[in-house]
Amino acid sequence: MLQKFLDEKPLYYEKIDYSRMPRVYEKIKSKFNTPKIIHLIGTNGKGTTGRFLATALHSLGFSTGHYTSPHILNFNERVWLNGEDVSDKVLNSAHTQLLRVLTSEDADSLSYFEYTTLLAMWIYQDLDYVVLEAGLGGEFDATAVFDKELTLITPIDIDHQAFLGDTVKEIALTKLNAVQKSAILAHQKHKEVYDAAEDISVKRAVRITKVSKYINVDDKEKIEDITHKLLLAPYLRDNLELAVSALNFLDIKYEVDSFINSRLFGRLSYIDKNIIVDVGHNILAASSILNALNGDKYILIYNSYRDKDYKEILNILKPIISSIEIIKIDDERAEKQELLQEVIQDLGIVQKLFNKIDKNKKYLVFGSFSVVESFLKKQRADNE
Repeated sequence: MLQKFLDEKPLYYEKIDYSRMPRVYEKIKSKFNTPKIIHLIGTNGKGTTGRFLATALHSLGFSTGHYTSPHILNFNERVWLNGEDVSDKVLNSAHTQLLRVLTSEDADSLSYFEYTTLLAMWIYQDLDYVVLEAGLGGEFDATAVFDKELTLITPIDIDHQAFLGDTVKEIALTKLNAVQKSAILAHQKHKEVYDAAEDISVKRAVRITKVSKYINVDDKEKIEDITHKLLLAPYLRDNLELAVSALNFLDIKYEVDSFINSRLFGRLSYIDKNIIVDVGHNILAASSILNALNGDKYILIYNSYRDKDYKEILNILKPIISSIEIIKIDDERAEKQELLQEVIQDLGIVQKLFNKIDKNKKYLVFGSFSVVESFLKKQRADNE
């Protein structure tokens, strides 16, 4: 029922009506009983930071939801509730109820992400906490309409310039304008992000604090223990630190075991001893992967969207690439194969089209959620 309704909505838009979600939500917000919301904005690391925090809150006895996007294989991955993805039964029931609250005109007009955001928040009513991850940007994102207890700001870099701005400062301002009360700022690569945070703190009288202010010596020791237990890459450790800072801000005591079972699939995840998958798709993600895997060589299973700087991404990853195998992705945003092949050739990297895995070689599957989805589906078909 829900899936049929969503299938009629496009996943991506050339232009976005930023007034639509606030306008629709204003009509129905009295019907919602919203929990305490921790909002996540930034370019990279929102999903893992959110899952670390949501898992800890749930393990500490709080009823908790985590709304994340996009999904890899099943839509249910987007709506995590008290330790697991929601069932089709819960989704379809919420969908039926939400359609009774919305006018048919508003239900039809909402974008895929706008509608699913409302759907998740309908499911999350009466919880203690919701970790709510922005989809694109911050200020005009569908998730921005709700009242937030705290905003967590993950690393910000160049991405989605068509919607967010052409410079790091412009992108940071667009994202940081979503802050309502207080925010914690993760370690940033660009000084311009700190400048933007200072500007907004002054102009809007909101408190934006660096993550280091909420991390003490005892926290650092616990973070190292958790990192060791979960075998976290360096950039995932930084995301864990941001999640811990949120617990400290909320004055919630935690232990090392509070984060067990908090790994989010698709973030440097081993699916076999010789295969790593990662849903990253931008320059910042490539740099993080290089730092985490430097020293080894991998066959890169790859593809890219047109709007990504894939030449720079591949140039960053080049030290750990032995060759590239291009996998087909079913997405209208995918770059033309011949243009991608031309860039790979210019970089002097051996390439071919992906066919199957050689168990004696090491692979990194990277490029987007679509790349990982296509790879996993092919692997499943090959193994049947």
